Amino acid sequence: MWFRVDNRLIHGQVIEGWMPYTGARHLVVVNDELAGDFLRQQIMTLAVSRHIQVHFVRLEDLPRTLSQCGPDTFVLFENCQDVGAAAGRGVQIPVLNIGNIHYSEGRHQIYPHVALSDSDIEMLRELIKAQHTELDFRAVPSEKMRPPHVQLF
Repeated sequence: MWFRVDNRLIHGQVIEGWMPYTGARHLVVVNDELAGDFLRQQIMTLAVSRHIQVHFVRLEDLPRTLSQCGPDTFVLFENCQDVGAAAGRGVQIPVLNIGNIHYSEGRHQIYPHVALSDSDIEMLRELIKAQHTELDFRAVPSEKMRPPHVQLF
């Protein structure tokens, strides 16, 4: 099972890069707003192979959905706070790929594709402490693995 934070959710890097790399047959998009928006779901799934089962779920439904999907599952979160909420619901996250979080005011640009807020950093520290989660800061699988920014972690 793979876990990724990407504020763009479903897009080319995920579909063409991460899905084949991981061999996932299930794509779980965790987003309360999107879980209730059928039109946006239809638009997002246009680029997804028909061989991939896509699930749009609310945070509260994630543990049950993961138990039904199995290990060949790729889980997408829009932000770090949703990852923290999922962990708080008992979801075990051994490795978290932080692929894309756009810069906005108040965020620390730690890699070209990742900008973290203070609350993101605190949540990730807590996740590392509680679950010994390994952080993976790659946008695409072919990139060299980047260690967490030492000054932040």
